[in-house]
Amino acid sequence: MTRPYGLLRAGFPYLRTIGEFTNTSWPLDIAFGKEGRLYVLVSGGSGPVSILNLDDEDLGSFGAPGFGLRLPSYKCNMGNEDRPVQEGALLGQAQIAVDQNELVYVSDEATDRVTVYDRHGEYIRSWGERGSGDGQMDHPTGMAFDVEDNLYVVDSMNHRVLKFTRDGRPLDKWGSHGRSPGQFDTPWGIHIDELGFIYIADWRNDRIQKFTAEMDFVWEFGVSGSQDGELNRPSGVAVDSDGDLYVCDWGNNRVQLFDPSGRFVQKFTGDATLSKSILRRMFTRNALYRRHRESGSLEMEKMFGRPRSVRIDREGHMFVPDYECMRIQVYKKEAYPLTEEQIVPPLRSPVLTV
Repeated sequence: MTRPYGLLRAGFPYLRTIGEFTNTSWPLDIAFGKEGRLYVLVSGGSGPVSILNLDDEDLGSFGAPGFGLRLPSYKCNMGNEDRPVQEGALLGQAQIAVDQNELVYVSDEATDRVTVYDRHGEYIRSWGERGSGDGQMDHPTGMAFDVEDNLYVVDSMNHRVLKFTRDGRPLDKWGSHGRSPGQFDTPWGIHIDELGFIYIADWRNDRIQKFTAEMDFVWEFGVSGSQDGELNRPSGVAVDSDGDLYVCDWGNNRVQLFDPSGRFVQKFTGDATLSKSILRRMFTRNALYRRHRESGSLEMEKMFGRPRSVRIDREGHMFVPDYECMRIQVYKKEAYPLTEEQIVPPLRSPVLTV
């Protein structure tokens, strides 16, 4: 796929909020299935994997041992009976990914393994154990598939990235602890774009690193701070078909958008309205909810609360799992590709003028 020479950025408006505390309680990450299915990884009692769509329809959930696919809004028991490490159990779920066959992969920090389900919630396989050897992991987090359906897993506490076949056979590993290019300090999120480039959210180093498919270092950007373009513990990264980069700036409660060179474009701090599912609950449950909403300040209610990741679908929707607010905020990019003849060369001192 060819990237555009330039972009006419019309805007990036907020679209809607989906989910509520019965199906997206403390959302961690989101992955895209077929026919509009959204797989939301949650850490509360509504999952661990909840299935929604963009119309905010609750399609069920799975991932708790012994339950299989549960009916919409049915809460699993997250008590002691769910805690033993058994086949199909998730104890410390971190991130989620879906392969070309719509098998669902979940990284688990507590069991140091990757667990795989089909789209109906049936347990397929798992692999991994605590350690630093081949195929071993210490707190696996971010995951991404390449075009050949190989799975890359961020091995956070070993400060490296692992490459597996989709059935868990180790292929390669890269990285070590440090601040130099190609080194990591507790990395977290990962994305592989359609050109094969790999992007890592280097959490404690407050930066994003870009690599080739062979994990050769390309460039990095990011410094610690809270100003535009600065980062405070980035936990997720995504790249769209235009080459734009999205960084979940966890410590600053925002998502930042950068162009393909790493230049800051804009930031998102949250614009949430009530989701369809919350509105239904507002009119069918305790009237106290409606009083609280009527009497409170809505300015803080719309903002992100410790977002954990950011994902972009093929239609240009940006999904932000809004962790502390138990919802997913959705935005829709509006930008138009420009050829070299439609825009002047880059300016030395750019300013936004019309």
